[in-house]
Amino acid sequence: MSWITILWSMNAAGCLTLAAFYFVVWLKQRENWVHLLFSCSAIAAAAISAFELWMMNAREVDQYQLLVRWIHVPVWVLTVTFVAFVRRYLHVGRAWLAWSIYGVRTLVLILNFSFPVSINFWSITSLRQLSLWGETVSVPDGVPNPWGALSQLSLLLLLIFSVDATITLLRRGDRRRALVLGGSMIFSTIFAVHVPLVIWGVLEIPFFLTFAYTAIVVAMGYELSSDMARTVQLARELEVSDKRLNLAADSAAVGLWEWDLNKDEIWVSPTRRAQLGLPASGKITFEDIFSRWHVDDRDQIRNAVKDAIENGKDYEAEFRIVLADGNVRWVAARGRVQVNNHGKPMRLLGVSVDVTARKAAELQAQEQRDELEQLRQQKTALLEKEVAERARLEREVIESCSREQRRIAYDLHDGVGQELVGIALSAKLLEQELRTARPLEADKASAIVRLANEAARHARLTARTLEGADGVGDLKTALETLARNVREHCQVKTVIKADVFSSPISAPVSAQLYRIVQEAVHNAVEHGYARQVWIDLGFNHQNMVLTIRDDGKGFDASTDSDGMGLRIMQYRAQCIGGSCEVQSNCAKGTIVTCRVPLQADAGVRPIP
Repeated sequence: MSWITILWSMNAAGCLTLAAFYFVVWLKQRENWVHLLFSCSAIAAAAISAFELWMMNAREVDQYQLLVRWIHVPVWVLTVTFVAFVRRYLHVGRAWLAWSIYGVRTLVLILNFSFPVSINFWSITSLRQLSLWGETVSVPDGVPNPWGALSQLSLLLLLIFSVDATITLLRRGDRRRALVLGGSMIFSTIFAVHVPLVIWGVLEIPFFLTFAYTAIVVAMGYELSSDMARTVQLARELEVSDKRLNLAADSAAVGLWEWDLNKDEIWVSPTRRAQLGLPASGKITFEDIFSRWHVDDRDQIRNAVKDAIENGKDYEAEFRIVLADGNVRWVAARGRVQVNNHGKPMRLLGVSVDVTARKAAELQAQEQRDELEQLRQQKTALLEKEVAERARLEREVIESCSREQRRIAYDLHDGVGQELVGIALSAKLLEQELRTARPLEADKASAIVRLANEAARHARLTARTLEGADGVGDLKTALETLARNVREHCQVKTVIKADVFSSPISAPVSAQLYRIVQEAVHNAVEHGYARQVWIDLGFNHQNMVLTIRDDGKGFDASTDSDGMGLRIMQYRAQCIGGSCEVQSNCAKGTIVTCRVPLQADAGVRPIP
């Protein structure tokens, strides 16, 4: 047996061995198409090696023509699968170049079977026998086919594609792959240039494509074997990490799980398997895990898992599990759905944490909160009772003050007022008797009349002020009457402005507001010596606003006031759900502002 036969046969056998190995790998990992592409490339390289060996040993022209025609089939397979391998495995190479190579190489294959001999020769006239390192080989003599330029075009495109892919790998910093794969691609493509030179008779040597293509196959196999070696190393590291992770999970009472949705297989960390009474190995389905959940929690968890898978949400739930020893534990589970490139859910990954201690603590905290709430309610009831009692006492004080004011008002009106009127009448009679005989004494009697009438007027005004505002009726009308009385009897200009409300003011509210105005006006006239008073009744958003402003001397509002009138005004405002503020300045007078909600309680009992 010649060394050529041995070398080419060994080359073909090696390629077939690699093809078979990676085809088996692809059968176990069918989602990884690069293994199938490599197998096809290796088979094509073995076929090319066999064709070249037959061509070198051919002794008849017809046999050589047949081999030249059919060798284009494995060349087409090798070219297409190799370009596809580079695109899919390395993710380099421009798409338009790849499709151009596919198209041109396919056109070459079609035209190859359209011509009488092949796309390389119009005809082969004879076979010459050459001596190659001690062996005799056949070399064709014939007429070249000019359409063979398409084969050279495909080689040129393949060379450009290889250079572009190599440059991209270098830019990525992947020098090893650039040298191994990129270098083999460029070398093989350049080496294939000898084919047209043999066809045109420039070189008198047989075709040696097999070793150029085998170099590519070897480079591809080297990269795949490196990846497999790294995969084995990663698997070992993963096994160590898995042990460490399980140890950490066990220490933290955390369970790890993964659910393969397509196979309905669930992986659970070993410790959790044992706790749930599941076998140490073997397949676990969703129903196996489902049966370990507490009966009252199963529907809730099933709905949560379904929602997470259908809507791509994170899975989160707290539930009870029944352990193999019958104990019930609380578990908090968190999970996340993994989807494929088409958005279809593939896996549900997650962890589960034992939260029984936290649940027990939460229950004890809840019991404490209930106890605190009960104590708070008791304290609140006591405070409310105390506030109500204080309010009752304050109300009694106000009522007592009001009754005393009415009594004084009646005494002033019926007693002092009438007596002053009697004095005025007596002085008037005396004036008339003395007017003729003693005019000087008559003038003095006239002065007494004026003073008595003035004192009677003040007594009546004070009596009306002290009498109270029960039954004031319409508040605006009552305020206008009050303003008119102040103008007439006190000679103080009083201006009133009152807006019309869409809903009537309740009698209790009217009574308290009237009392506040009375007190403020009285203070302005008697203590502030005001010359003008402004009363403004309006509304602001949800509040009724009453403002009494005067131009009197005011008082120092920065110091605490001992006046009971201010406290009474504030208390009256509080009785109807409002507030009362007093601002005073010695130079600018006093402003009393009372704000009452428009929806003030109509059932508030007026203070007499």
